[in-house]
Amino acid sequence: MRFSKTHLSGAFVLEPDRKIDERGFFVRTYCARELEAQGIRFVVAQSNLSFNRRAGTVRGMHLQAPPVAESKLVRCSRGAMYDVIVDLRPASPTYLQHVALELSDVNGRSLYVPPGFAHGFQTLTDNVEVEYLMGDFHVPACDRGLRYDDPALGIRWPLPVSAISDKDRAWPPLLAVSNADAGVCQ
Repeated sequence: MRFSKTHLSGAFVLEPDRKIDERGFFVRTYCARELEAQGIRFVVAQSNLSFNRRAGTVRGMHLQAPPVAESKLVRCSRGAMYDVIVDLRPASPTYLQHVALELSDVNGRSLYVPPGFAHGFQTLTDNVEVEYLMGDFHVPACDRGLRYDDPALGIRWPLPVSAISDKDRAWPPLLAVSNADAGVCQ
């Protein structure tokens, strides 16, 4: 794997090294040793898969509050998606800045999302599968989120939204989130 730093401290794009022959290809999608060589201590606690029927579907912007602020390794195993992360670490010099990139089954990229970031995506094709390796267990009481269309975040989604959950539509704008809402969960 080749690692590229983003302008958000601790977030990386991982490019696969494909071994191609007449059968197709082989690629490593996760290697703890290679991540650790980049200073990323990531232990997989959980693996998740989402399937999204229609292009334009939005999931996000999601995060978990401490003490289970989860890290993620996200990849698109089928179709294409516009993946977005937002730095929500108040002490970070890139606080509230975001990175967006295309992940697809063609480019094979993954995105490492450190703890303290919100994450979301929009599908660019129909029938998109997204795989997440999670660095902590999901704790529903610690779920947090931000509105996908919050002007304070400045995210420009490439397609009109065709589907979004009621929960994701109901997340408050950033300016309405109190410290109690964003802080440590019970």
